[in-house]
Amino acid sequence: MRPAFVFGNLGLPELLIILFILVLLFGAKRLPELARSLGQSIRAFKEGTAEVKKLEDKAGSPQEGPSSS
Repeated sequence: MRPAFVFGNLGLPELLIILFILVLLFGAKRLPELARSLGQSIRAFKEGTAEVKKLEDKAGSPQEGPSSS
């Protein structure tokens, strides 16, 4: 079973159960802080990958060395 299929089959009841468990574990006051931190982490990751892609595009494709024929 692939993990992508597991997350794709989550419906509203499953999401509500997960939310309830998160509230029990972390408390209602701390959940917005955790969500904000997660969002900032995702944004930083996307910015980092965009920067790497920009550097790769700027450098161009790697040059092939001399062929050994």
